[in-house]
This record gives sequence, structure tokens and C-alpha cells, in this order.
Amino acid sequence: MALLVSPLLLLGLLALRTNGCPTTCRCYSMTVECGSLGLKEIPASIHPSTQTVFLQDNSITQIHQQDLAALRGLQYLYMQNNSISALEPGAFRSQRHLLELALNGNRIHLLHSSIFKGLEHLRVLYLAGNQITTLLDFTFCDLQTLQVLHLQENSIETLEARALAGLSSLALLDLSKNNLRTVSRAALRPLVSLQVLRLTANPWRCDCALHWLGAWIKEEGQRLLSSLDKKIVCSEPPRLAYQSLLDISGNSLICIPPVVHVEPLEATARLGDDLRVSCQASGYPQPLVSWRKVAQVRAEPAAASAKPLGGAAERRERGGGERFDADTGSGMLFLTNVTVAHAGKYECEASNPGGTARVLFHLLVNLSQPPPPPPRRAYPASVDVSQEPLYDMESMDFNALGMATQTAIAVGISLLALVALLLVAMIYRKHRKRKKAKKEESVLYVNDYSDGPTTFAQLEEYRDERGHEMFVIDRTKPLFATYKDPAGLAGAFPGLPEPLQDQIAYEIHC
Repeated sequence: MALLVSPLLLLGLLALRTNGCPTTCRCYSMTVECGSLGLKEIPASIHPSTQTVFLQDNSITQIHQQDLAALRGLQYLYMQNNSISALEPGAFRSQRHLLELALNGNRIHLLHSSIFKGLEHLRVLYLAGNQITTLLDFTFCDLQTLQVLHLQENSIETLEARALAGLSSLALLDLSKNNLRTVSRAALRPLVSLQVLRLTANPWRCDCALHWLGAWIKEEGQRLLSSLDKKIVCSEPPRLAYQSLLDISGNSLICIPPVVHVEPLEATARLGDDLRVSCQASGYPQPLVSWRKVAQVRAEPAAASAKPLGGAAERRERGGGERFDADTGSGMLFLTNVTVAHAGKYECEASNPGGTARVLFHLLVNLSQPPPPPPRRAYPASVDVSQEPLYDMESMDFNALGMATQTAIAVGISLLALVALLLVAMIYRKHRKRKKAKKEESVLYVNDYSDGPTTFAQLEEYRDERGHEMFVIDRTKPLFATYKDPAGLAGAFPGLPEPLQDQIAYEIHC
């Protein structure tokens, strides 16, 4: 009877398997092969009992939680070389039996611990060839059974001190071909089972922060690094570029503590203003700059302490006070729409492996506001406002104007008066010139050698304003007597006797 039941069960399983195979995919045993089919999402018709799924070389962009929820028996998932950029938190929550996960060759740029929730038995994780730039603290804290982690060929610049926390079973860690400049000893401390470490092909900054790594490679790291992996080559500072970390003495790995300059150190802002304060830091390596508001601790009653308290005490705990965004090299404190709550002390902190420097900035908030404009006088509806005196409506009251307005009006009136005086002076001067010119039109100024006929009767002595003696011809006197004017000739020789004058006139006339 048992022999008859087994074949029937097998046939049922085979029929179920056939019905659970997605279109265009190949299904055999407990495996579904859907690679290189141009798929844009994970097929929904994969049988729940499937243990291995191949979805490599497709165009899948996201992994949602419901995409794999039915595959509770999945052990191997290969999704390399897709276009995955987003992993929904809890996407692998149902895959508690998953042993190997391949996500290399995608576009993943951010990882956080919620992505790997549920992967309690994962042993191998491929994340190489993505766009990851930062490994945050506790990213892999739920992967306590993970043994192999591939993170090479990303753009990782920052490995936070507790990013690898929880990886107590990790045997191989590959961080080669990234943008790491430094790594702290604390970051590798959780890797108690580590056997292979790859750190090559990174732009290492050889300063005091890497002093421990050189000593570690020469001692404990001998068993973890191959001969190739031991060649940690420096990229900076320039004097140590292209040199191996193992060949550099510890005295050459130096750091310059930060120096902080805040401008200004104190400022007063009005309600509603926007504020910008500069914090510049120098040092090597370039310090990381951050701002925070210093929390204030209220003074306790005098009975609780024997020492008198002079006021509020500043609390400098790292967790105290509001934090602001940090910037590398220099930081700006931006406060918009200042309120009373913004008043207080702010601390600019600059830190690098060489040390930490802090400078305080004090912000005062001015509560005074400009007085509101005086209310306009209200008039009864029955009053004809147009017949009221203008000064009653305060529209022409000079004293009601502001000091600046009064000054401007006074200056304008003075300028107009000055221009009027200048115009009057110019008109008067021009009028005098015209009058003088008209008077002198009948006078001809000559010297002792004047040309033309003249007599002393027509010349009279003239002394000008400078005292020069000149002779002038007065056009108002009679002209010279001619033969056409005998009477005139007779008057021209007043000293001669009348018979002689008549004779002269007669001769001229004839």
C-alpha cells in the first residue's frame, strides 16, 4: 500500500510544480530559472515551495515586501545585474531560511538595518558593484550568522564606527575598490571571526588616523591579509603619495588639530529676521564642522546647594541641545524667522583625528518693534469732509510729518529760493550790460592818431576808469560844415570877423 501512495504523491507534486512555473521561465526540482528575460518585476506565480530562484540580468527596479512574501522556503536568491535602486524595509522578512543573497551589479545607494530584517540564517551577501556611499551604524546588526560580505566596487567614502556591529560570524570582508580615505579601529573591532580582509585600491589618506592600521597589519593582520592585500598605498598627503603604508614610519603620520573662527561672536536680531553666521575651521585632515544650540540648565533653589548660583549653567553633553547640519571645512548657521526661542548660545564644533575645537556664538533677540502708525480721525457720515480745513484732516499738518520728511521739505524750499535769487541776479546783470551798450553806441573811442577829418571842436578830452586820457567823437554834435551848408561853415570859424567868414563861405559856395 505504501508503494502505491508514494508514486501518487510524487505525481501530485510534479503537477503542482508544473502549474507553479511562471511563463517563459524554466522550472526544475526546487529551482526557478528566470534569468535574462527582460523582466521588470519579480514574477508572482513562483511556487511557494521553491528553494532557489535565478532572476539575474533583468530590468527589475524594486523589491517590495509582497514580492517574496509567499516564498517562505527560499534559500538562494540571485538578482545580480538588474536595475534595483530601492529595497523596501522588510522586503526579506519572510525569508528566514535564506542562505545566500546576490544583489551585486545594481543601483543600490542606501542601506539600513530595516532592509535585512528576517534574514536570521543568511551566510553570504553580495552587494558589490552598486552605488553605496556610506555605511551607517548598525546596518548589518541582524546578520549575526553572515560569513561573507562583498562590498567591493562601490563608492563607499564613510564607514561609521558601528556600521559592522553584529557581524560576529563574518569571515571575509571585501572593501576594495571604494573611496575610503580612512577607517577606524573601532569599525573592525566587532569582526572577531574575521579571516580575510581586503582594503586595496582605495584613496587612503595616510595621517595619524591610520597609524593603528599600519601597526595592525604588521602584527595581527598578518594572517588576515594576503601579500597583495597588505599593499595599502597612500594617496595623500602629497609627500606620502604612492608609498605603501607599511613603509612609512609612524612619525610621518601626523594630524593638525582644528582651529575655529566664528564671525561674529555675538549678534542681535529682531523678531522675524533671518540670520547667517559663519564658522570656518582649518586643520589636517579637513575638520568636520557642526553647529548645536547649547542647552541651558535652570538654577536650583538656594536651599538645595550651599554655593550661590550666579545664573544658568551651560550643558555641554554631546546629546544636549539642538543639532544642525554639518559641513566639511566650513559651516554656516542659518536661522530663519527668528523668534524668542532662538535666543541663547550656539556652539560651533570642528573635529578631526587630531582633536576637537569649539567656539561659542551668542544670539540676542530684540523684542522691541516699531510703534504702529497713529489711527486716522474718524468723521461722522453727515459731515462733508471736503469742506473741512485741511489741517483738521492732518493731511497738510507740517508738524505731523516725520523728521526726515520735514528736513527734506526744508532743503527743497531752500534750493528753490537759491535758484530764484540766482536767476534774478543774472537777469539784472544782463539788463545792465544791454543799457550800457546802448549808451555807448553814439561814442567812438579814438586815439591821438585817429584817421579821417576832424577838428578840435568835435573832440573833447575823456578820461576812462583806469585814468587813461583818450579823445572821443561825440556823434550828438553837428557834423563838419560843407559848401552845401554855408551857415554851418560860418559857425565853424567863430573867431574870424563876419566879413571874412562871409567871404570864405562865398568862395566855397562858388
